[in-house]
Amino acid sequence: MICASVLSADMAKLGAEINEVLDSGADFLHLDVMDGHYVPNISFGPAFTAACKRSTTAYLDAHLMVSDPVKYALPMIKAGAHGITFHIETVENPVYVAKLIRSLGAQHVGITLDPETPAELIYPALDEVDLVLVMSVKPGFSGQKFKPEVLPKCEAIKKRLRPNQRLQIDGGIAPDSIGSARSAGVDWFVVASAIFNTKDRPAAIRTLRQKLG
Repeated sequence: MICASVLSADMAKLGAEINEVLDSGADFLHLDVMDGHYVPNISFGPAFTAACKRSTTAYLDAHLMVSDPVKYALPMIKAGAHGITFHIETVENPVYVAKLIRSLGAQHVGITLDPETPAELIYPALDEVDLVLVMSVKPGFSGQKFKPEVLPKCEAIKKRLRPNQRLQIDGGIAPDSIGSARSAGVDWFVVASAIFNTKDRPAAIRTLRQKLG
């Protein structure tokens, strides 16, 4: 699956941008929620999510780059987010947080880790999540260069996942990196500037799919 990250969209014409990338072949939308605390950038929250929901029926995959994911989870779900992914680095009890987010009505619950975070930290929570997101850049800003050193971590995590669980990657995914990520076991690919910063978005998405083999 190719998940178009709206962080790189032109916010002045959000609805048109969303519909164009979906019509161009993206599978669903990825929403990077940033609070200015866990990451230095501030992006958007529930009101923006609700605007996306009004613009499309597509699946909304919310990635909470925030210091208090429990605080954000319910407002995001009420605003229309289908899936909620939280950072292992921000919680003391990831099993509890995953169960809580599911109880709030999330259609999928994900857990994510930064490039420098050991994979072993998420293992105790694997039974409670549907998705593991490996960050392949330092979270907070779009347009960064892919870090190939996270690929062995992807391979290690993939071996522990059930067939119905998904491995996602986010950061620097482009034609020159998506193939190696797929080879490492990744199922879902978050793509931002490699889609939104191109003039021919259908061609960009076709190229990404071709690189997947």
